Amino acid sequence: MAIAQSLLPEFDHEMTTTRTLLERIPEADAGWKPHPKSWNLGDLAAHIVNLLAWAGPTFRQTELDLNPVGGPAWESPDFPGTAELLTRFDRHVAEVRQLLAEQPDEAFFVKWTLLNAGTAVLTLPRIACWRSFIMNHGIHHRGQLSVYLRLRNVPLPSIYGPTADTAM
Repeated sequence: MAIAQSLLPEFDHEMTTTRTLLERIPEADAGWKPHPKSWNLGDLAAHIVNLLAWAGPTFRQTELDLNPVGGPAWESPDFPGTAELLTRFDRHVAEVRQLLAEQPDEAFFVKWTLLNAGTAVLTLPRIACWRSFIMNHGIHHRGQLSVYLRLRNVPLPSIYGPTADTAM
């Protein structure tokens, strides 16, 4: 089995789960944050969706400079509202799924570098970037989002098993 084909079922499962949380974002609480140092709920949700946009530079390039000298720094889009966020999410998921499915095995072992102002921060094989910066990073922030939603009294869907809101 090709590497991409082995990753697609996990991607599909995690994206379905992520969408069930994003659907529940109360727009009225988008500016709420649990602590002054925390992101607000809307920006956290937008970041989760934007992480999918990293798949393009990961698989189409060999490096990404988050703060290129003489150029604009990478910025996460703001929260546009729940409906628009879901539209953006669905578009990213479709694009990323296609991109992932097209990757030959050897593409996963190409070295990929994250730069800041032209200085290498780290270099990893693309597959490690996919796992850490895209999948694991998104799952981590999805966990944060579930806590934010719980604190706003939003019923939580099943993620890896029943929640207090879905248990029978």
